[in-house]
Order: sequence, then structure tokens, then C-alpha cells
Amino acid sequence: MVNKITVVGAGNVGATTAQRIAEKELARQVVMVDVIEGVPQGKGLDQWESAPIELFDSRVIGSNGYDETAGSDIVVITAGLARKPGMSRDDLLFKNAEIVGAVVQEVVARSPEAILIVVTNPLDAMAQLAWRRSGFPKQRVLGMAGVLDSARFRTFIAQELDVSVENVTAFVLGGHGDTMVPLPRYSTVAGIPITDLLSRDRIDALVKRTANGGAEIVNLLKTGSAFYAPGASVTEMVEAILRDKKKILPCTAYLEGEYGISGLFIGVPVKLGRRGIERIVQVALTPEEAAALNRSAEAVRELTEKLKV
Repeated sequence: MVNKITVVGAGNVGATTAQRIAEKELARQVVMVDVIEGVPQGKGLDQWESAPIELFDSRVIGSNGYDETAGSDIVVITAGLARKPGMSRDDLLFKNAEIVGAVVQEVVARSPEAILIVVTNPLDAMAQLAWRRSGFPKQRVLGMAGVLDSARFRTFIAQELDVSVENVTAFVLGGHGDTMVPLPRYSTVAGIPITDLLSRDRIDALVKRTANGGAEIVNLLKTGSAFYAPGASVTEMVEAILRDKKKILPCTAYLEGEYGISGLFIGVPVKLGRRGIERIVQVALTPEEAAALNRSAEAVRELTEKLKV
């Protein structure tokens, strides 16, 4: 068990992430930071009081400052404004950039060897901002997007075919938003490509629902956004890193020529291990898929240029 993981932001995503990390005993101490007095402390205490029932010894500690985060192995950044109905991810850009920039400054000063996992939206642009502000090598800054988007795609495939989610793998590239690029050719059920199991119309419908997966939940909740699946997605990434699993997962990573894209954070399959991103995995794309990925990249680049990162 490693020493410490910090989760910045004690809202629904942050608190759910902290709880899942603690229940898996991925760190001896999980520090949950939030600016609202009493909220991280109260949620941390509530989680700790569940430990005798769920049988974990990881301690969740809440704080309104950053001194308790010193020496963290991983810092997960969830702090920021959540989307509201009718709000695009782009609307969040400048306010969340201000929040993430301030968070990065605080955590880097206290945990200079940490790996940063960015969750705040618009996620790809926030990952690029965090990398620039931290000065960390690109291997130690990544974003949670593809794991969540792939999980949504897998869920919808399993539902459509009435099969176990355990049999379903899915592949999603690109930015975390409307321009994401689900790849049906690389998505399978027990090794069988879904292109052999479903009609093009049904696949297109699942792809569209996946791209709109976050908005669908926002519209249903009315006053918030998704947090159970995002929390689970972050925790899978944290576990892959800390247990050095060498697991291939779709994550937001900085590209320097891979997939024909340079100078940009965007979702691609990577190998995660104790050093963070150990390799970017490249797969062959059709001209149509490559064009879709480039469109997604340009949408992300537009945001990063606005932020001048």
C-alpha cells in the first residue's frame, strides 16, 4: 500500500473517487481537499465510519488547505464547476482554467514527484493546462476521459445485445465531448467485433448515445452531472498506476506525432504503470476514422489556443 493519494474537489465526483480508492486500499491515506469549510472533513469522516462495514483501513482525511497533501503519489483534480442543462463543456473553459491552474500550483509545490490525473472539464484542455503549469514530464500528467467514454459505450453495447458487460470491450479515441471517436471495428463482444453483430444503424445509434452520454445524465439529473462512472473510471486508472499493472487504457495524453497529432492532449490508448504513461499505443485507422480523430483534435486545439497553452 502506497502512502498517500490526494483528491482535489469534494463534490460528487471527488467524494466518490476518494471512497472507491479507500475501499480498494490503494493508499494508506486519502486526502480530500475542498474550499468549502467542513465539507471535505464531513465527507471524509462519513467515509471513514464506513470502514468497519466495508473492511478497509485506508483513512480518508478532509482538508480546506494543501499542507496535508504533501508527498502525494497521485493527485486527482476534480475541482471545478459542473455542467448545468444547456451548458456545453466549452462554457466552462475559462473559469475552470482558473481553478485548475491554482490547484496545480498548490499541489506541485508540495508533491513534486506526483502523477496528476485531471478530471475537470473541458478535460483535454485542462490536462494541457495542468501539464504546462506543473512543469512535469508528459508521462506524469494525464486525463480521465477515454475510460469513462469506453465504459459508456460498453454499457450500451451490452444492453443492446443483452450480454454481460464483462464480455464487452470498447475503443474510444479523441476529445472528451461531442467530437469523441468511438471505434466499432475495435469494439468486441467475447472477441467478436460488434460490426459482425449489429447493423450499421444500431451501431451509429450507440455511438451517438455514447458521445452524448454525459449530457444525457445532466438532462436527467437537472441539478448536476455524472459521478458514479467517472469516480470508477479514475479509480481504475489509479489502480493501474499504483499496482504497476501495465494496463492498456484509453486516457488523455500529450501527443508528439502519434496519430499524426502534435502538441496536444487528446484521448488515445496508453499503457499505464508506476511511472504513469509508459507507452502510447498506436493502431491503424481507416481514412474516415483518422479524419474524425483530426476533427476532434482540432476542437480541442481551439480550446487550448484560447487558453494560450
